[in-house]
Amino acid sequence: QVQLVESGGGLVQPGGSLRLSCKASISIHTMGWYRQAPGKQRELVATITSGGTAKYGDSAEGRFTISRDNRVNTAYLEMDSLQPEDTAVYYCRAQRPYTPTINVWGQGTQVTVSS
Repeated sequence: QVQLVESGGGLVQPGGSLRLSCKASISIHTMGWYRQAPGKQRELVATITSGGTAKYGDSAEGRFTISRDNRVNTAYLEMDSLQPEDTAVYYCRAQRPYTPTINVWGQGTQVTVSS
């Protein structure tokens, strides 16, 4: 079973920055971040493949940057210009789309943007 360890959430003022990390216990094809705010559905923030192909959700485009270090099986999400509407629980997800497939979620880390 793949284990994911997330870190980096917390409280930040509007306009500030945070960096989230997600370390997987094994090498994974696609790693990504999703978020869920109270009363809302979970939504895509960003994903990145082992080859470095990144995909962003509408809310992240231009402000967030996803990267990964395959040597340590870790994905990073650099979040800049944070706004109160970015407040949510951020979940890491690890996927392998080919057999044997993998689809694992982390426990989530809280990001709160408030003055």
